[in-house]
Formats: sequence, structure tokens, C-alpha cells
Amino acid sequence: MIVTPNFHFPGNCMEAIELYKKVFGAKVLCVLKSKDANPADYTPDEKYSEHVYHAEIMIGETRIMMSDITDNKDHTPGNSLSLVVTFDTADEVKKAYNLLKNGAVIISPMRSTTYSSCFVSLIDKFGMRWELMTEQTER
Repeated sequence: MIVTPNFHFPGNCMEAIELYKKVFGAKVLCVLKSKDANPADYTPDEKYSEHVYHAEIMIGETRIMMSDITDNKDHTPGNSLSLVVTFDTADEVKKAYNLLKNGAVIISPMRSTTYSSCFVSLIDKFGMRWELMTEQTER
């Protein structure tokens, strides 16, 4: 299991990536724009097509995931960070989800995505935001 921070931005994720490259020597692992996401997974409004759907950078030995929140009204200080827990199997994701879901607010229901065969996002009963996933991309 790997725990990874995930930063959420109100439309300026690419600007943040460029800054982190200069400041921390961040290495860009991937950048996927909304317009490039699998349409079965996500179809953005045209005005969000250039937003970052999913990006990953390395700062030192730490991987950081990043994305733009497509509806900026959902971006407020305090919800700009979640922890991503990457499991080896979908069964492990489902087990963790079943233990966390009581009293939770589900942000994104369990589904496959462009970058994960099993993904779910929630805010637990303590107010902590979690993203549970596999890195397997087979559908």
C-alpha cells in the first residue's frame, strides 16, 4: 500500500507544476488534460477542456498527484488536499471503502477511471478526504 498526497487546484494546476519544478526541482511524471480523458470516464464541459484531469510529479522521493477542480465553487482552503491510498487489488479498495463509508460523504462513487481500474473518493466521518484506488488500468 502506498499513501500519496493529492493537491486540488481551482484551474491553475499547470502554473503550480511549473512553480514546483523551479522551487523543488520537481520531475513531471505525467499530465493528463480533461480533454484527453476517456469519455466513458469523464466528459468535461468545453470550458474545462484544458484543465488538468490528473498529473503526477516527484519532489525528491515523494510522488504527488495533482488536478484542477472543474467547478471552482468547490475549491476552498482546506479541501485542496486529499490522501490517495493505492492498493494492489480492487478487493483491497472495496474492503477499505466498506470500513470507511459509514458516516462518510461520498465524493466520487466507486468506478473505473482513465488511470485506475477501481477508484472511490470520500470524506470520512472525521472530515478527512481520502481517495482509494488501484494503479491497474485494465477495464
